[in-house]
Amino acid sequence: MIEFTISPARSLDAGAVGNILSVSNDLMPWLPRVHSAAEEIKYAGDMIEAGWVKVAKIDNKVVGFIARHEAEVYALYVLPEAQDKGIGTALLEDAKGECDKLGLWSYEANGVAAIFYELRGFVSVDRTNGSGNEAGLPDIRFEWTRKAPEFKPARGARKTG
Repeated sequence: MIEFTISPARSLDAGAVGNILSVSNDLMPWLPRVHSAAEEIKYAGDMIEAGWVKVAKIDNKVVGFIARHEAEVYALYVLPEAQDKGIGTALLEDAKGECDKLGLWSYEANGVAAIFYELRGFVSVDRTNGSGNEAGLPDIRFEWTRKAPEFKPARGARKTG
């Protein structure tokens, strides 16, 4: 397994985070390009400034990020060459460690993402025709809720009453 770190993003990470957005979006031919690379860097900078972003780094290079405000995940991306190494899962687990519930939207056309989220305990709770997002693509609402620990009586406990 490859070693990586997760930490809050710094303002200097905006270029790397914006680049991850651009590279990832370019690899999805079904996704219309609605923002320029410069706009994606500004968007990344705004999310970082708001304190929403955590980054994953390998050898001090940003290779993935999650943008989350309270219980809503706005973005989760990992560079293609860093995928399938546990980075996206680790970023999501880090967010789960800070919340009892998480929600996010994913494009219906991104079947790989849907499988990724479902394998990590998210369930589909809603679908739209895409009229409410800027890409105009059908999307799926996923939610995850921490399960309450199962109560187990202490060994040897006696039932009373």
